[in-house]
Amino acid sequence: MTGAADHAGPEMASTTFGSNVSMFDEDFWDQRYRSQTAVWSGRPNPHLVAEAAELPPGAALDVGCGEGADAVWLAERGWQVTAADISTTALQRGAAEAEALDADVARRILWQHADLTRWAPRENHFDLVSAQYMHLPPDLRKPLFAGLATAVGPGGTLLIVGHHPSDLQTTMPRPPLPELFYSAEELADSLDADHWEVLVAEARPRSASDPTGQEVTIHDAVLRARRPR
Repeated sequence: MTGAADHAGPEMASTTFGSNVSMFDEDFWDQRYRSQTAVWSGRPNPHLVAEAAELPPGAALDVGCGEGADAVWLAERGWQVTAADISTTALQRGAAEAEALDADVARRILWQHADLTRWAPRENHFDLVSAQYMHLPPDLRKPLFAGLATAVGPGGTLLIVGHHPSDLQTTMPRPPLPELFYSAEELADSLDADHWEVLVAEARPRSASDPTGQEVTIHDAVLRARRPR
């Protein structure tokens, strides 16, 4: 997983493993996955469910797939999924979970080991590209998201979800790195208006419990855009 993803586990990773390990590299994520039997909840991300449930199945790219809950959910609905992540540990868990669930579902998922800041997905190919809670510095995030946009084929959907910058003002655990956060409007502005139809660009509220058990309202940046045929 490249960056701090949030696969149905509502709070962003703040784990550290020493000063010589970056939260944006393979060692960090493999160590994090090996430190727990399961890092995420095993449920698909709710914004994926909300935005993609009515889409006709086709070819999907699940970016930073983690332990595979989103990829499995898509495959169960008939999608052919490329599930990409930087962590081989996470990919192995996802593959094992899919095999244990249903052999037909497992056959619809290609588990792709990739550093997404260097790996380029196939252009103009996917009917859905989903990036859930990919948090990287701007010099890595902007080219990554631009590359994901080029991977969407005619008529396809780009879905990007992340923690909104306003979350830094709450009691939820977030890395004290404002540059990692972004708004949906920022993402929408980066798309060429002549080639994209922005369907959703909002800060979507949800309730969560902070480490003390207090209920707080946080926001997710949700962008859903369609590339016309």
